[in-house]
Amino acid sequence: MEPSRLAAGENGPNAEALNRLLASQPIQRLAAYGDSAFQLWAPKLHLYYYDHVEQMYKALPSLRRNFSCSVFPCATFNFGPNACCFKHRDTQNLAFGWCSITVLGRFDHTKGGHLVLWDAKLIVEFPPHSTILIPSSTVLHSNIEVRSSEERASVTQYCSGGIFRWVSNRFQTQAKFRRTDFKAYNQIVAERREGWIKGLAMYSTLNELTAGLST
Repeated sequence: MEPSRLAAGENGPNAEALNRLLASQPIQRLAAYGDSAFQLWAPKLHLYYYDHVEQMYKALPSLRRNFSCSVFPCATFNFGPNACCFKHRDTQNLAFGWCSITVLGRFDHTKGGHLVLWDAKLIVEFPPHSTILIPSSTVLHSNIEVRSSEERASVTQYCSGGIFRWVSNRFQTQAKFRRTDFKAYNQIVAERREGWIKGLAMYSTLNELTAGLST
């Protein structure tokens, strides 16, 4: 199966409202900010996303983008009024990839709405209108509810690991790639066993990010 938009978003009862939301200037700007933050803090990983996502859109010219200024092809809107997620990992995303989470609403971030990073044993204040980037596929995370008199919503941008796999499989599924070119398929599978090493190499240190900056 090739990458495609969810049927509910294209033809479902809320398709018109969703399309208006995606086309709205505030949401497009919010998406662009998440992309810019990603490029600032992980430029090598951002470029990896850009290369693969652009190859996908070139191979599927009829596939409509959610955002004009973001490398993230996927998005989830949690409208609230008290958007909250249980402890989880987004295991279908790229294993070493990042997602952009932007929080909206009206709430006291010192009383609720915190981001919980279970592996790091951290509870992070997450104020309204803030954006955070995390490797959501590998880091166990959740968030704390806000009070009943308050409101919290969120917008998350991400990329499914299947998109990267489809592109690296020469724009076809695993099964089809295996049937059509078994030798090349085995080579790709062998390379993926060390994918975590390649992924870590795309993370940037503070020294790398600040190299060349004047004091």
